[in-house]
Amino acid sequence: MQSSNGCVRTGGDDPETGGATPHAREPHRSQEQAYPGATEEVRYDDPWYEALASGWGESAAVSVPPTEIPAARATGAAATAEIYLQVQRSAAFQEVRSRYRRFVAPAAVGFFVWYVAYVVTATTAPELMARPVVGAVNVALLAGLGQFLSTFLLTWAYARHARLRRDRAALELRWDTQELTRGARGGAS
Repeated sequence: MQSSNGCVRTGGDDPETGGATPHAREPHRSQEQAYPGATEEVRYDDPWYEALASGWGESAAVSVPPTEIPAARATGAAATAEIYLQVQRSAAFQEVRSRYRRFVAPAAVGFFVWYVAYVVTATTAPELMARPVVGAVNVALLAGLGQFLSTFLLTWAYARHARLRRDRAALELRWDTQELTRGARGGAS
């Protein structure tokens, strides 16, 4: 039986897969390795073939030595980190963050106060909440429906504020950052 990546799968007694299990795969071999007695290392096309899932088959006593980062990649990563720090310190980024905070902080505080006021009033003043408004509709029912309505209104206001005040500036920052990081990596990508 052949898997989707072209490796032949053999072994196992699973009747559902025709005797093949996904973990018992034959490797791709070069022409020299196809002959018996070849001493060359077997190479698998799947880079994750020997990777263990987190916590599976790992011993606490065995420690994996840290891998060395190639110098070119390390300098590229440092340059990229510096670019992100520069963007974070920029006036455009600070303006986007302050616009976000100026909307979210008061909206969150206001909504939390409105929610707590509803809960406190419902528990401390049941006679007020039971007061009928129209027929069987009382103050508690209207206040509860007001909670839902205020949630939808707040969501609409947030989306509108983001669209009108932050999205364009944030998108320009994203493009500028991508251009800078692309230049730091030497134009690759």
